[in-house]
Amino acid sequence: MNAPDKMLLPDVQSNLDERNIAINRVGVRAIVHPVIVETPNGPMPSVAHIDMAVYLPGDTKGTHMSRFLEVLQSHGEMLNFEHGTHMMMAMLDRLESKSGSITMKFPYFIRKTAPVSGVQSLMDYQVVLDIDCNGGLTDFWMSVVVPVTSLCPCSKKISDYGAHNQRSHITIKVLIDESMSVEELVNIAEKAASCELYGLLKRPDEKYVTERAYENPKFVEDLVRDIAIELNNENRVARYRVESENFESIHNHSAVAWIERNKRLGR
Repeated sequence: MNAPDKMLLPDVQSNLDERNIAINRVGVRAIVHPVIVETPNGPMPSVAHIDMAVYLPGDTKGTHMSRFLEVLQSHGEMLNFEHGTHMMMAMLDRLESKSGSITMKFPYFIRKTAPVSGVQSLMDYQVVLDIDCNGGLTDFWMSVVVPVTSLCPCSKKISDYGAHNQRSHITIKVLIDESMSVEELVNIAEKAASCELYGLLKRPDEKYVTERAYENPKFVEDLVRDIAIELNNENRVARYRVESENFESIHNHSAVAWIERNKRLGR
């Protein structure tokens, strides 16, 4: 097909729609795409699952789905706070829309050093970037799921020896006004836990983390409160939601707690 023939093809999506019902978001979901993520230690390759959508006016038949992929594949910069904002502006311009959203979910790897042996290994964390533009204002949300160890203070108090513990998933979701690294959120979560996790441990390390957790018992309520204190003192965070789910070792259910705060509104 030559260029003149292509120009004669009808553009059905641009037709008027007599129903005149606006659509909040229309777009594409679950694009699997390679990304390069900016980290404090340099660029890190990963694979993201990406959703992209825009507002569609009521009088427009449809959006141009292929343009989402064009925008995504033309933005090969390092994935960071600034890049996400630029991609949003490019998407709105290309799709001729006034508002939209982009969500990127990907594994993020941090190289950790065991506390005694010094052996190094990778830990993976699930990260989600949510970028939403409405009324000319762009919100950049970042969330990370941090697996940790929590040890029950009550079990330790009432038992003659030992205490039950569990693996917990701490999810921190923050609305940030400027760049903030995944490592910073991971450090906040791990600092609040009874003990952090490692990909690889030798026997001296296993002894250390067992005793560390025993000396630092935390209820699920303690975890979210301690993290909330750190986020309250972080000026780059405008809003947050912190949740901990403790996968109980003596029950067939989880214990869960969460705290939400909009610092812009003081609540």
